Amino acid sequence: MKIKLSNSSKKRLERFNENWNALDILTTYIRLSIFFIRGCYQRLYFKKSKGLVLIGKQVSIRYAHNLEVGKDFIIEDYAEINCLSKQKIKIGNRVTIGKYAIIRPSNLYGGEIGEGLKIGNNSNIGPYSYIGCSGFIEIGNNVLISPRVSIYAENHVFIHTNHPIKEQGVTKQFVKIEDDCWIASNSIILAGVTIGKGSVIAAGSVVTKDIPPFSVVAGVPAKVIKSRNAL
Repeated sequence: MKIKLSNSSKKRLERFNENWNALDILTTYIRLSIFFIRGCYQRLYFKKSKGLVLIGKQVSIRYAHNLEVGKDFIIEDYAEINCLSKQKIKIGNRVTIGKYAIIRPSNLYGGEIGEGLKIGNNSNIGPYSYIGCSGFIEIGNNVLISPRVSIYAENHVFIHTNHPIKEQGVTKQFVKIEDDCWIASNSIILAGVTIGKGSVIAAGSVVTKDIPPFSVVAGVPAKVIKSRNAL
């Protein structure tokens, strides 16, 4: 008798090629099962969720009633999401938040409430990344954000020399990363920047101005070094 597998089951099996032994596959499934159990509990506090929700150990999700997630949402160990924001935290389908990543629109101890974050389908936030979405940040579909990437949607005001900088407030600006971009590790994206569709940001770059679509950029500050259209 032949057993007919669903398309989703076939895709899961394809993840484990001949290099995986039975014990390693079993260990992975046990770990994911624990993630699933945590997700079943914590998703009860979300504003909206669909499909699987997998949550690692010691994950911190504050003000979860402001969080909307799509299908197959994964948040790995020790990550933190502060969801207190005017436009909420809205996350699409098949999105992963890596270990120790922080998403923070608002200060944890009071102060002005930030704008929030939107992430499209099939995108990920890499381990140890920081998303400071006090100004609104929009991340498109199929965006790869590598480890230790920082994105800031605000700047401190420092024009008055007779007052401490921390007392002069901040200016908030929109940040947008369009579809199908790759932000390589240790890059920094500053407030007010739009990164065009299909662009690649080289490791360690500091992006201070808009990037045209399908660009490859590098440096501090980042500059366009070539176009993917010319490759």
